Amino acid sequence: MKYVAGLDGGGTKTAVAVADGAGRIVRTFESGAINYNGRDEESVRTSLREMMAAIADICGGLANCGHVCIGAAGVSNPTVAARLTAEVRASGFEGGLTITGDQETALQGALDSPFGAVLIAGTGSICYGRNEAGETHRAGGGGHLLDDGGSGYAIGRDLLAAVLQASDGRIPPTAIAELVYRRLQADSVRQLIGFVYDPSTSKRDIAALAPLLSEACEAGDRAALAIAEASARALFALVVPVVGRLRLQDGSLALAGSVLRNNAHVRNGLLGLLAESYPKLRTVVAAPDAASLGAVRIALQESGPQGS
Repeated sequence: MKYVAGLDGGGTKTAVAVADGAGRIVRTFESGAINYNGRDEESVRTSLREMMAAIADICGGLANCGHVCIGAAGVSNPTVAARLTAEVRASGFEGGLTITGDQETALQGALDSPFGAVLIAGTGSICYGRNEAGETHRAGGGGHLLDDGGSGYAIGRDLLAAVLQASDGRIPPTAIAELVYRRLQADSVRQLIGFVYDPSTSKRDIAALAPLLSEACEAGDRAALAIAEASARALFALVVPVVGRLRLQDGSLALAGSVLRNNAHVRNGLLGLLAESYPKLRTVVAAPDAASLGAVRIALQESGPQGS
């Protein structure tokens, strides 16, 4: 029996699902990130080799895996697909290979229909959609240096900025400071600045602070509530051109990524904006494994009947 594998390569980790030729999931697991826009070459290589070795073990050898689909954050970088392909081939896999953006796999896995849109707010942020005419459009996804409003990275950065601004009097004292200091085991702005600009600090480390926003919002902190509102508006801004260009006002929008799943203040703020502008747009919160399952679906489609 031929198997297929779907990889959801997000900004901080990769979720993998292996299925048989009939589409039944036989194993899932997680490994390291494979986003070249935020990880070094060696760590991506190590993660891919580990994943392909695990897939070989599950399938009884890589020759028994007919197709692998990788949905990866950072694929808009024109060098990424070729580099991922080279590493996968170097691992010994000779079967079919599809490399696409994680927004494509998320859309495939989050909605029952192949038509609609998906808004992802994890480490990064992007909105992507497809209509029944086959037209597609994306907004965002330019990476943390250019884009990614409303993402985990952006929220983490804004939390750190709030601590700095409160310390010098630009904004009133904020509960965010105690939460950030405790998480980073720091006690001064100088230490926070050192953390941010330390070469070993990655965007994953900044994004890891994002869950603190929920705690500060629950305490009614004004700075935190302002960050949540700004994040919701930034994410809404990604939806507008996708819905408008693809005429999806009566369609479906899946909400995916850790920010939208776990931060009720950001999610509810976004839902309020959507309801006001698109009252007929249906929204659903995607399951955490939607993108890896979407990658499996694409792998099955590309591999042909029964994964042959």
